[in-house]
Amino acid sequence: MKLPGRLIAKAIEARFKKEVKALKKKGIVPCLVTFLIGDSAEQLSFVAIKQKTAKKLGIKFEFRHLKKTPSFEEFAHILKECSQNPKVTGVLIQLPLPPMLATDSIYNFIPIVKEIEGHKAKTPFLPPLGLAVLTMIKYTFGTGKINHDLIIDMEKDKIFFRNVLKHKKIIVVGRGLTGGQPIGKTLSELKINYLSINSHTYSPEEYYKDADIIITAAGTTVLKPEFIKPGVILLNAGLHKENGTLVGDYCEKEIEKIASHYSTTPGGVGPLDVLYLFNNVIQAAKLQNS
Repeated sequence: MKLPGRLIAKAIEARFKKEVKALKKKGIVPCLVTFLIGDSAEQLSFVAIKQKTAKKLGIKFEFRHLKKTPSFEEFAHILKECSQNPKVTGVLIQLPLPPMLATDSIYNFIPIVKEIEGHKAKTPFLPPLGLAVLTMIKYTFGTGKINHDLIIDMEKDKIFFRNVLKHKKIIVVGRGLTGGQPIGKTLSELKINYLSINSHTYSPEEYYKDADIIITAAGTTVLKPEFIKPGVILLNAGLHKENGTLVGDYCEKEIEKIASHYSTTPGGVGPLDVLYLFNNVIQAAKLQNS
């Protein structure tokens, strides 16, 4: 069964719109500032998607495009200055960063209540991508109804997830900063066991054949029909181009009759990922004005 990612996203989007309207009535305007360094067409397209979603939700969006790579000190100063603006609710750094800036310490210059991707220790925010994956799982094992009840509430949903995933063999493929890591962090928050597979894993197909749920975030084709068992659930967060078209980490036509449920690319986990990013912006606005 093809998972209805876009329909789920539409239902969740409607709820987030209402939350933004309610905040604006109180004089609170959520605002996200996004930084991009360089001229990567792919990264610019990701920023454009965020900007479009922000407009739909009624959230203010500011794009700071640094075409030339600043020094670490310069970028740290820019981040700190931006974060001190009381009108800025959240600050996002579009990844990947140039090597000279690619360090976790760069997030030290963003206050914890404004670092809305959940990179920092003791953050109040969970990674949006992890929440997007959980939403797909909640739909799969839940009532099958598409409404705002699918929005993840970790306190309310943790027992549900532990129950439905208790005896499931779960694999996360990839360990990148924008893929496998945030997914793994979210599963760990729920104390859900999973196996991490990466490019250095010996004979990964032997693990795939035994898995009940496979979450791919590799950015290359990793799953073939002969690697998976009938009834497996496949969720993809990885992206790569084939003949100029963005595709996921498995061929949907090849696995559609084997998997019980699978997400599509595009239109699967991606729209939910962006929505949960802005939900973190909304929650950040509430925290900063409580």
